[in-house]
Formats: sequence, structure tokens, C-alpha cells
Amino acid sequence: MNENMLEIKNLTKKFDGFTLDNVNFSLPKGAITGLIGENGAGKTTLIKLIMNMYGRESGEIKGVGGLDNVSDEPEFKERVGYVADEDYLYYNSKMSDIAAAFSVAFERWDERIFENYVDLWKLPLDKKAGEMSKGTKTKMMLALALAHKPELLILDEPTAGLDPAARIEVLDILRDFVSDGEHSVLFSTHLTSDLDKVADYIVMVIDGKIACDMRADEIEEKFAVVTCDNSELEAAKDILIGVRKGTGSFEALVERKNLSRLKNPGVRTPNFENLLTFFIWQHRKEVVDNDR
Repeated sequence: MNENMLEIKNLTKKFDGFTLDNVNFSLPKGAITGLIGENGAGKTTLIKLIMNMYGRESGEIKGVGGLDNVSDEPEFKERVGYVADEDYLYYNSKMSDIAAAFSVAFERWDERIFENYVDLWKLPLDKKAGEMSKGTKTKMMLALALAHKPELLILDEPTAGLDPAARIEVLDILRDFVSDGEHSVLFSTHLTSDLDKVADYIVMVIDGKIACDMRADEIEEKFAVVTCDNSELEAAKDILIGVRKGTGSFEALVERKNLSRLKNPGVRTPNFENLLTFFIWQHRKEVVDNDR
């Protein structure tokens, strides 16, 4: 039995000046996977490829019971809930009319689920989409996505624009969504503190390539952020992943197996923001000067 909700193999998409290059990763059932990377790294491109909004040069995307996202597109999308980074709501349509259209489009639409989220977030169904804030539109898209009872949620920056209380509510909903072990979430965000709270796995995209793909607890086991005297920088540069240099000392990410190479380093456990920033600096092959 396949324990993955989504499998991506050898996926490549080329644009002028950018290539999403030979991407491979999978989403386990019952897990929240965080998709991280700097602006322009390829996160939204990857999500749009999964949703078959872009064609691709090569590769394969299968999910929710082995469905192909192209040849089985209608059923694939029936079983995937999608929240885009830019709202897809019709500007001049009332929210009630948009919900009615969704109820016809999706066979598994459950009006009770939708109404529960309308009540929870006080969604103004009598208003037009163009009259609502970004945060309210995001809540509306999440309510629409959850109401057709998907097995996989794909969310592109879902908590951007939400107030702190709403962000906590969304994270609680995602935890509950995967709690039965039969549902999964792919969650792209710049707010890595949200992922610190909920992510079971992390996939990092840098310049169109997968730079890191592992369980969240493996990151704590494998990596450490170290603080060392600048005199060690040259001798240790082959084990450092990104460097942030100050007046007398530097910070870097290292694999814990290499800690013995350093003299009395200060050591702390990295969070996802640390992981991302140090990998970005390493990719750019730059030493960030903390004194600037």
C-alpha cells in the first residue's frame, strides 16, 4: 500500500532565465510538509505544476491514490484542496455566489463544513470578493477548499495577511486535518515560525532545485548553528554551510558530525529560518557581514 499522498519524479519546467530542475520528493500521509525558499526559488511554480496550471518539459506527478495530475486531472482536483497565493475569487461576484458555484463543481461538497468556517471566521457572504481584505479572501479560499473534503491540501502562503489569532486558528485546522493519518498538507510559506509550530517535514527549494528534504526532527539531529572565533573561519570553511561574520566571531550552520573540528564553539539548535538563510548564503557563496 502506498503511504505517500503525493509523489513527484524528475519534474522539470523551463522559463526564460529560470529552470525548475529535476525535482523529486514525496508527501507522506498524515503529515504537514513545509515548502520553503526565497522569492523566485520556484515554490509557486512547483505548486502550479502540481495543479496542472503549467505544462512541463518532463517528469511525473501522482497523488491521492496514484492519480496522474494530468491524465486524471478532474478526479485529482476533486481530491485536492488548493489555496493560491493570489486569490482566484471573481472580483464582482458575491461570496455566496462563488460558494454556490463550488458546490456544483465538486461532487463531495459538504455545505455544513462550509457553514462552520463561515461562522468561525464571520465571512461576509453578501459582499463581493473585490470588497474584502486579503486576509478575509484567504479565509474564504480555505473554507472553499476544505468544504469539498479533500484528502490533500496544497496551500501557497495561506497565513500571509492573516492576523495572529486567525493564523493560530489555521494552524490548528491543519493539525486536525492530518490527525487521522489519511490526509496531508503541502504548505508553502515565508513565515517559517508557522512551520516551526506544525511541520513534520521540510522541503527547501533554492534556485529551482531541492536543497533539503527531510523530517523536521532530523534537522535538529543533523544540523547545529555554531558561533566561533573568526580565527577559525579559514580552517573550517569546508564544513561551514553559510557564514554570518561579526567583529570577532562568526555564525554558521554545520552538520553535527563535524562539531569536533571546531574549538569550543557555541552551539544551538537551528529553526527553519536558520536553515533557510544559511543554505541561501551558502548557495550564493557569500559571507554575510553582520557589521554592515
